[in-house]
Amino acid sequence: MDIGVGIVGLGNVGSGTLQILIENARQIREKLGFALSVRAVCARNVANKDLPPLPDDVLRTTNWREVLRHPEIDVIVEVVGGTGMAAELIEAAMRAGKSVVTANKELMAIRGAELWAAANAAGVNLAMEASVAGGIPIHTVLREGIAGDRVTGLFGILNGTSNYILTEIEKRSCSFESILSEAQRLGYAEADPTADVEGFDARSKLALLAALAFGEKLTPADIYTEGIRRILPVDFQYAHQLKQTIRLLCSARQTAEGLLLSVRPSLIPQSAILSHVSGSYNAIWVRGAYGEDTFYYGRGAGPRPTGVAVVSDLMRVAREIRFGSPDRVSPFAHERLGEYKPLPVTAFESPYYLRFRVEDRPGIIAALAGVLAKHKISLDAVLQLPAENWRDLPFVITTEPASEHSVRAALHEISDADFLIESPLAMPMERGF
Repeated sequence: MDIGVGIVGLGNVGSGTLQILIENARQIREKLGFALSVRAVCARNVANKDLPPLPDDVLRTTNWREVLRHPEIDVIVEVVGGTGMAAELIEAAMRAGKSVVTANKELMAIRGAELWAAANAAGVNLAMEASVAGGIPIHTVLREGIAGDRVTGLFGILNGTSNYILTEIEKRSCSFESILSEAQRLGYAEADPTADVEGFDARSKLALLAALAFGEKLTPADIYTEGIRRILPVDFQYAHQLKQTIRLLCSARQTAEGLLLSVRPSLIPQSAILSHVSGSYNAIWVRGAYGEDTFYYGRGAGPRPTGVAVVSDLMRVAREIRFGSPDRVSPFAHERLGEYKPLPVTAFESPYYLRFRVEDRPGIIAALAGVLAKHKISLDAVLQLPAENWRDLPFVITTEPASEHSVRAALHEISDADFLIESPLAMPMERGF
């Protein structure tokens, strides 16, 4: 007998999943030894959707409860997103004895461990590979591929929209606003880009990956987050002088004192493989205590790459339903997650890139150096590119390694200076890649 599938949500991911299930049905059957058969599809505007050819007996509905009541459906695919109706759907599916495959990073980051416990109690499965870096099987890597190692660090570029914007600013020296507008016209960015450009999307993904890597229950609110709106073309010019580039970097480090997490624009060496991740691609660098460094690269989003992740999850869940799996592996890679609060980001220590925009006058650098010295921050270099407008002069100070706490205190004191055009921009200069 085949395994029946119901898909709730027919946006980009749902449509891509459906296309793969229909067009790749023969290969899927050959790999499984049985078929994955779509029994129902659900969307608010299902009648107007341009769907691949489906058998006449496939249920088309706007009511997800009809999908749950379908007697021939074994697995529900939840690709509607959000934390409201999606949670209600997943919980109801579990109560109905149906396993769930989801691409919902936001919900899984907030309630994933709780929903996994509910799945176990109901004797069904919950799979979520597609929730992070759709084209990269990073969940499987952390859960099974390198499960024998002890992860000490994880660094990633996890948002394709932000990465596209930053790499286009770098290539073309255009402003953030102009590249964002272009990305919206091309469909690379949402009409409301806040979740992407402010780092919130990447934050949810990092919360999930850090839970898998370190076995701790983390929520997105635990993670310090900055967006990319303040990055200027001149920041890339200065970064290149330092043989660096700028990316929205997700980082998780296990230190002797605890776990340090952040999502923020950072300088990384041009020699590092992460610096070559461009456009809408994603990448994750994992550092292990025994296996050392491994690197994973691919499309971070899109209907087909993410659809592949959903279908791969469906195949794994279908095997369990057909053959049974009493020793099921948790999607979080640990039998249970610890209750943990990461270290405050102020404990982080690094060299820093400090960019100032000032109305030029004598004594500015001496004044800044004095405040930095007061907070025990040593200067490494002062960089100033030629500029014609002395009323808006950008220049950069790089520092020797300093604590985030000291840098914040110094910049707070500097922020009232009457020569500043805007607040200083601080970015860590990452080492060790």
